[in-house]
Amino acid sequence: MAFEHFSPRHIPAIILASTTTLGGFWPMLNAHSAILAFGFPPRIAETPAAHPVMIAGQSRSTILGVLIFTLYFRRRYAEIDTLMAIMGFWGGLVDTYLVWKHGKPEKALFRLATLWSFAALGYFGLTASSSSSSSSG
Repeated sequence: MAFEHFSPRHIPAIILASTTTLGGFWPMLNAHSAILAFGFPPRIAETPAAHPVMIAGQSRSTILGVLIFTLYFRRRYAEIDTLMAIMGFWGGLVDTYLVWKHGKPEKALFRLATLWSFAALGYFGLTASSSSSSSSG
């Protein structure tokens, strides 16, 4: 069974995997609304040239989400924590800078807080600390 080793400590990793996997599909369905939800203003969302850029960029998010799920089902919890730390730290910096400069500062701060929370959980090994053998598979 896929979730037989589930622990409440896995919830942040599953949330991150779910939001990045599903969120990466959104621009393919409606790039305009995905750009607005990201935190950019209507002037960017209404620019047709921004749509393929958003789709291409967010497809990488889907790849990362699927990678986290793959590692989760293989019980590679330490690797998930590493991804959470790197994705959260770097994503927090880049997203915050871009949304602050080109979008809504309050949304930028929210993105920073949430992404750096995931980074901290990954850095401190939350997912892996729930198992005695995080790299068995």
